[in-house]
This record gives sequence, structure tokens and C-alpha cells, in this order.
Amino acid sequence: MIVKRPELNLFEKTYLPGIIKGLGITLKHFWDRITGKTRVTLEYPEEKPKLPPGFRGAPLLVKDEEGREKCVSCQMCEFICPPRAIRIIPGEIPPEDKYAKVEKAPKEFFIDMTRCIYCGLCEEVCPEEAIFLLPKIYSLSGYSRQDLVHDKKTLYELGGVYPLPIRKWENK
Repeated sequence: MIVKRPELNLFEKTYLPGIIKGLGITLKHFWDRITGKTRVTLEYPEEKPKLPPGFRGAPLLVKDEEGREKCVSCQMCEFICPPRAIRIIPGEIPPEDKYAKVEKAPKEFFIDMTRCIYCGLCEEVCPEEAIFLLPKIYSLSGYSRQDLVHDKKTLYELGGVYPLPIRKWENK
């Protein structure tokens, strides 16, 4: 199929209509900036940007209402993670502990935020609902790559308490 080019008259061949139209758009934007209709600069961090409605946030670990870890080191989030940003070192709960029936708890838990693609698969696959993508942090910065590898302590501090109906600690 051949598409024929439209025939241009002499005035259109000078490209003046296109230039005039482009300058008109530029002048309109310039006038809107001067009159204050639109604002470009955001005084960050005092002014936070408005987050889009579908924003998920960063993956964080949460505790239950009583401050206990929900994670049982099943490592499903580690296995499902496409960029392999999650690393878990499982640990055992001591047998004399009141909650020894839970079997495992993470000894170490790391999420490399430089590798994370915020896909949400870790949240979906977690059977204990211990990991969530929460919009608490959206501006990640650090002086080195190691600053952006969040350990278990940091993940729990940022995640906080998230009450949910799973009651693995209670005896039935």
C-alpha cells in the first residue's frame, strides 16, 4: 500500500504555519507560568509530590499487633523475586520459647532496593502476609549501594505494625 503525500501550497512549503503554531504553544505556556496558572518547581523535601493512584511503594516487613514478626522464613518471596533482590537466611525459634510451634523465623532478611523492580510478587506469594509494598518510602537515596540494601531491622522499622486476621501464634 502506498500512501501519497499531501500536496503543499506555496505558503505551507515555507513551513511558516508550523513555526507560528509552535511559537503560539510556547507563548501560551510562557504566559501560564508568568501569571501563576501552572507551577513547575516543587520545594522538596518540604513539599511532597502527589503520588499517582496506582503507586505501590517499596517492599517492607510488618509485625502483628503485639509486635511479633509475621515472617516464618518460608523463602517463597525470595524464590519468586524476578531480579533476585530478596535474600533470606532462615533461623530457628528456640524450643523453650513460648512460640516455638511456629518453627522458623528469619535470622537475616535483606532486600536490595537497587535491584527491586517493585512488581509486588513477593507480597502476593507471602502466605503469612508479612511483606507488603507500602508507600511509606518512595524516595530512595544513599551514599553507596550498601546503603540501599535494607536489612531486617530497617525493614521492620519502616513497615511498622499491620494488623491482619492471620493468627499463627494462637493455639487452637
